[in-house]
Amino acid sequence: MRIYTRSGDKGTTSLIYGERVSKNDIRVEAYGTCDEANSMIGFAASLITNDTVDWDDKEEFLQELRRVQTVLFHVGSEMATPTDKEVKWKLKKEHIDELEEQIDRWDQQLPELTNFILPAGLPASAALHSARTIVRRAERIAVALQEELETSFVISYLNRLSDYLFVAARFVNVKCGGEEFALEIE
Repeated sequence: MRIYTRSGDKGTTSLIYGERVSKNDIRVEAYGTCDEANSMIGFAASLITNDTVDWDDKEEFLQELRRVQTVLFHVGSEMATPTDKEVKWKLKKEHIDELEEQIDRWDQQLPELTNFILPAGLPASAALHSARTIVRRAERIAVALQEELETSFVISYLNRLSDYLFVAARFVNVKCGGEEFALEIE
């Protein structure tokens, strides 16, 4: 399979089912931003994999991130499917439930938040914070598609995913001995 097709050389790309749209179409911006978040999650996972600090459920944590990466492809496919066509990989409420359950499990192992923290810490934690902000951007863009995604769980999933990534960033910091920096108000 050839990687390049030359079909996008004039500024258009194909949605699922082949409909051509401009590369600055809101759908392309939305699923492209999800792809960006997915790549940042992959970067964070690579930092965790290569980190010398081990913890007892590290592999389980990495599997969780891979699961999220897979579901983000489902999110992208919903955004890339024209409104009048069937979505092949539709999000389900269970996907959101999975995030919430994992957030609760991790949060039980973290110190209570008493104020805002800066998005920093160890490199893997900082990468997860970056992924969180990219997901927030994807969510804002998805809101522009809200009418077309009316029966979808996309916006809810992205909203919850940003919470998940925030807690994941904190979890990595705690497990690897990183430091959280409280926001200092001057």
